[in-house]
Amino acid sequence: MSNVSAEKFTELQDVLRTLLGPDGCPWDRAQSPASLCDYVVEEAHELALAIRHGSSADAADELGDVFFLLTFIALLYERQGVFSTADVFERSRLKMIRRHPHVFSDAVFASVEEQLAAWEAIKKREQAAAGKTAGLFSGLPASLPSLIKAYRIHSRAAGAGFTWSDDVDVEQQVEAEWLELLDAFASQDKSSREHELGDLLFTLVELGRRKGIKADAALDAAAARFLERFAFMEEQARQQGRDFASLDMEEKNALWDEAKRRENSAAGRAAEEHKADRGGEECNAAPRAGKGRDADCAGEERGGPGGTGQ
Repeated sequence: MSNVSAEKFTELQDVLRTLLGPDGCPWDRAQSPASLCDYVVEEAHELALAIRHGSSADAADELGDVFFLLTFIALLYERQGVFSTADVFERSRLKMIRRHPHVFSDAVFASVEEQLAAWEAIKKREQAAAGKTAGLFSGLPASLPSLIKAYRIHSRAAGAGFTWSDDVDVEQQVEAEWLELLDAFASQDKSSREHELGDLLFTLVELGRRKGIKADAALDAAAARFLERFAFMEEQARQQGRDFASLDMEEKNALWDEAKRRENSAAGRAAEEHKADRGGEECNAAPRAGKGRDADCAGEERGGPGGTGQ
């Protein structure tokens, strides 16, 4: 952290101490770490949205909101005498050093997979030393959104060697789950339909993971595309002096196709501009022996923010 960053962090803490002081804000003074949990989740989602939509200004703003809440919670614990903000930083620093022996020690890994296996082994030793259950999924938050949870489960199971042998097997499993879902739809058993749909989605998450795609981000992008296209269709209908709902299906489909053509044209221009900016070079994603690339480059996932895998 630079001197300027450290100074600004101190100023932020001073603002919080004023808010929590005798003449501070009644709402802030009434908060506890537990009461702030929902706000952390909400702001984290807003940050993810800003990042995925490529808005650096919004990302900076939302990152500030998340950082403010984390600092707020740390200060509340500090005032209770439980731990200090410095303790939090030190615990994180030491954890990252322990879990990166190939960077801070002389360990050498031949592949990303070997590095991830070592990461999990280190975590197990840490949990055992703390008297915690060292099950593979013991640290998986129950409150994770379903698609993210499924991704984490597949990633950890794969790290333990419990997964399909190759991508073709996963593709065949997707086909099998699809057929089972169709059979369920042919029945009148609602629980069976839900069961089979869940199995199909769960398997698709693993197929995406193997291809370096996160289902949650992919679905979020698909939803955003739909909303943008729909907004375009509504605007086109308004310009014609008509209500979108009153259009017949053929007219709606024509507007939808126009929205897609507009989107594809914009995407093509963006791709050409990106290629020109990079000089036509492609990213070399091959891992370096002994160091390895970040787990995400291989479609794997260590865990929560910063890859801590709590």
